[in-house]
Amino acid sequence: MDSVSRGHKLAAIVDFAVPVCMANYLGIDLGTSSLKALLLSDRHEVLDVAEVPLAVYTPHTGWSEQSAEDWWAACCEALDALASRQVAGMAAVRSIGLSGQMHGAVLLDDEDVVLRRAILWNDGRSAEDCAVLSRCLPDLPQIAGNLAMPGFTAPKLLWVAREEPAIFARTRSVLLPKDWLRLKLCGEKISDMSDAAGTLWLDVAKRDWSDELLQATGMQRAQMPQLVEGSAVGGILRPELAHRWGLRERLLMAGGAGDNAASAVGIGAVSPGDGFVSLGTSGVLFVCTPQYLSAPHSAVHAFCHALPGVWHQMGVILSAANCLRWVTGLLGRDSERALLDEVAMLDDTARQQAPIFLPYLNGERTPHNDAAASGVLFGLRSTHAPAAIGYAVIEGVAFALLDCLQALTNSGTAVGALGLVGGGARSAEWAQLLADVLEREIHVYADSAHAAAVGAARLAWLADGGNTLTVCLKPDVSARLVPNLENTGRLRGRHARFARLYAALKNEFDVENRKS
Repeated sequence: MDSVSRGHKLAAIVDFAVPVCMANYLGIDLGTSSLKALLLSDRHEVLDVAEVPLAVYTPHTGWSEQSAEDWWAACCEALDALASRQVAGMAAVRSIGLSGQMHGAVLLDDEDVVLRRAILWNDGRSAEDCAVLSRCLPDLPQIAGNLAMPGFTAPKLLWVAREEPAIFARTRSVLLPKDWLRLKLCGEKISDMSDAAGTLWLDVAKRDWSDELLQATGMQRAQMPQLVEGSAVGGILRPELAHRWGLRERLLMAGGAGDNAASAVGIGAVSPGDGFVSLGTSGVLFVCTPQYLSAPHSAVHAFCHALPGVWHQMGVILSAANCLRWVTGLLGRDSERALLDEVAMLDDTARQQAPIFLPYLNGERTPHNDAAASGVLFGLRSTHAPAAIGYAVIEGVAFALLDCLQALTNSGTAVGALGLVGGGARSAEWAQLLADVLEREIHVYADSAHAAAVGAARLAWLADGGNTLTVCLKPDVSARLVPNLENTGRLRGRHARFARLYAALKNEFDVENRKS
């Protein structure tokens, strides 16, 4: 039976009266746990946010799927909510931008009917297909900027061809999640460079589909959407939908971005050297680069940014804030905040004696590229309290992000101070731990929980003629956390144990995976 995880309840953040003369921009962010619709003014004010939870289906261990129709229902619910609360604000909208979870495969037939539930970014079923793809096309990492990993889109199509050949034969086009929403909103099959870079079908340096990569998975250009830059026009809203939501006719849509590139735009990380850490369902260490820099040997991602002529590198871990959600439920705590409050009470001795946690609940990407990796709590004692286990979990996520940082710096990328975004950014405890582990200054922003949705709205603003210098501003910093030198030595020793533990268990993960 499918298991279902649900996000938070529909919530409004602010409900201001909006002057008719104001220009507003609408950002729609299709996440994994929820869809957000955000109304942004041309004075950089977030006027309102509507959020609708989404179900994730796990029919088998290592599988992760969502229904595209659930996305559309959530989108309509969120925009209906904004339309009812923000009549003048919606009438002042000049453009719409999209952000979305990357890599998901939405398969359509020749009448654009969805053929199966979308296979998501954190789905590990195509590990075998990645190995086949890598053997058949050794040049893939140089063209795509990335290793073949189960999370990416192309290997999913190999799996479908192998396990569901009738569906593969009927597939006439493949869209990424946010771009399927675009199809529903404007009737066009269009994607942007940043999201397309996560398919393994894009020549990332050339910012164009690669015929060689497509052919390796039995696909062709005719099955791919048109490509535009994230800040360019990418469609016109359907008239009947504009009428439904009180929006002007002929409302343009921007190309938009994958969620991480959108978050970067949302916090003004658009110039070489700008970077951030994201503590969402997954974890990301993101740094802008002045040109295409490929370092696939350490599972570093090289992607196009959402703006023309800009690229970025990322280290990605598949489990971050969801590790905290998992352990909160496991320990029977009322909330993640309650558990973190207990963690904050631990002294240095208790932290030093806490278990070591490998946060590989869904396998891992950077630097291991190991779909078989599993979560581990090592060194448990009868004396360990729930707070020690909670600490081990957030420390383990921080250690995995340190592995990402080391992979990026080893590839020659300079990484300075880092912003912090995502749900985990609300925790001062976790933010300080990241500063201590990464040995970098961490900037916490006044409001970064909706960075991807703000980035989508800003891309809409740019598509409407806005200037990058005035649109992509950095938000106010509410806290600057510097590394605590008294903690860094202790944490280095624990990270060394963390690294040795993965190395010692790698072959055991492989055995476990073969049995499943």
